[in-house]
This record gives sequence, structure tokens and C-alpha cells, in this order.
Amino acid sequence: MNKIIKKIAILIALFTLLSFNKSSPEETYSLTVKAEGCRNSKGEVIIALYNKDGSIPDEKYEKYFKKGISQINKEGSAYFIFTNLSQGNYAVNILHDENKNGKIDKKFLLPIPSEGVGFSNYESIGLSNKPKFSKASFEVNSNLEKTIKLIYM
Repeated sequence: MNKIIKKIAILIALFTLLSFNKSSPEETYSLTVKAEGCRNSKGEVIIALYNKDGSIPDEKYEKYFKKGISQINKEGSAYFIFTNLSQGNYAVNILHDENKNGKIDKKFLLPIPSEGVGFSNYESIGLSNKPKFSKASFEVNSNLEKTIKLIYM
């Protein structure tokens, strides 16, 4: 009888020890991105989230980590909420995709967007201020909200 009690006690101790030693699940966060300044309500707004250096610019939206599509409201803005994000560095690229073709259209043969674009941490873009992940990135270590103004050229 003592052997059975000892075995049960050992099993209970092992179970308790294993239960307390489990690593807690990784904490995740949400990021609300608001696009402001749409010049009209045509089309939709693509909000892409990136988590790797060298991933932006991404004219055809092929290198994103997560992507959301939103309709434009009466105030000329749109938003999307990214959930379950691990702590880390992220960057946002927004497109007012007026013709819903899923890519940044250019003016004639020039490298200038004909639709509105926006990037986190950028107030303007140009030949001397091209978007890149290192400048556009920001740290997510809590629930966060970012507002990005669209740029039309």
C-alpha cells in the first residue's frame, strides 16, 4: 500500500512541476492603421504590413507580412486592425487603389504613383526620399494605433 501511495505522490508532484514549468504563450498585440486624406471614395484602400528589411517598396504587393483591404468612409479615411502580432518591428504601406487592380499605378512612364500612397513615418516621398523599411519601421510592443496621411503626386 505504501508503494502505491508513494507512486501516486510522485505522479502528482511531477504533474504539478510540469504544469508550473510550461512557458506562457507569447503575448500578442493589435495594430490599428488609419489612412487619412483619400481624395475620393472610388475603389478601396490596401493596408499592407511588413516585418522584414528590404520588403518595401513593394509596388505589386508581393512581399507583405499581412494585408487588409478597407472601404473609404465619408470623411475620406479608412482603417484596418491587424491582430495577433508578436513584439517586433513593422512598417506600413498604404495604397488608395482607385481602380482595384491591387498594385501601385504609375503616371505615364514615370516612376511617380498616379494613386495615393502612404508609408509609416513618411510625410512625403520623392526621388531623394524613397520609402525603405528601415525608415518606415516602428516597434510594436503594446496595442498601437497609427495614422498615415495619403500622398498624391
